[in-house]
Amino acid sequence: MTLGPFDFGPIIENWDLYVSGTWMTLELLALSLLIGLAGALPLAMLRSLPSPWVWRPVWLFTYVIRGTPMLVQLYLIYNGLAQFEAVRASVFWPWLSSAWFCAIAAFAINTCAYTTEILYGAIRALPAGEIEAAKAMGMSRWVSLRRIVLPSAFRRALPAYGNEVVLMLHSTSLASVVTLFDLTGGARDVYARYYLPFEAFITAAVVYVLITIVLVAAFHAAERRWLRPLQPHS
Repeated sequence: MTLGPFDFGPIIENWDLYVSGTWMTLELLALSLLIGLAGALPLAMLRSLPSPWVWRPVWLFTYVIRGTPMLVQLYLIYNGLAQFEAVRASVFWPWLSSAWFCAIAAFAINTCAYTTEILYGAIRALPAGEIEAAKAMGMSRWVSLRRIVLPSAFRRALPAYGNEVVLMLHSTSLASVVTLFDLTGGARDVYARYYLPFEAFITAAVVYVLITIVLVAAFHAAERRWLRPLQPHS
């Protein structure tokens, strides 16, 4: 199919590359978000504790990760660790030598740091009255955390976390630099075969936009449902 100076025929002929690349992108996104959120939840709770011996290491972790580019973090995990003989001789080498594992590890660590700060901010934003009401009802610290603090914090964190999910989707495009065949990798393969940079990458961009639209719509629906109790009533 030719549209003026553009030729989308090779794109259509190689559409299976974009499909397989999209599945890899979604897999990387889902696993990194799941692992990152699982790590961010306890870190956010530790970050909110008053003892500096507890919250400062968490703050340092999030500060360093958020202060360095994800591409550098990916290179350090995939290429940097391999230079140490102790790493290559360890039981972890079969995983650390895998580009797939290293990409998920880098993405999960990065989103964990950002999500930790998002949840911490949401916990800090809780009205003091909610905590006092839980105490007045005789709830223990753990019960109030499970029934009051975390559910309320998750609701307040939804808009910011939705932005983080979209940013992580875009960041997964870095996976192609460590040989993974994601959506961007599929576009690069088409470009290398036919030297059609505009057609190859604009197609990938359209797919990214479509996935973003779905994610944004899902988070907006979640916000309408779960943020409604926090809205002021007239």
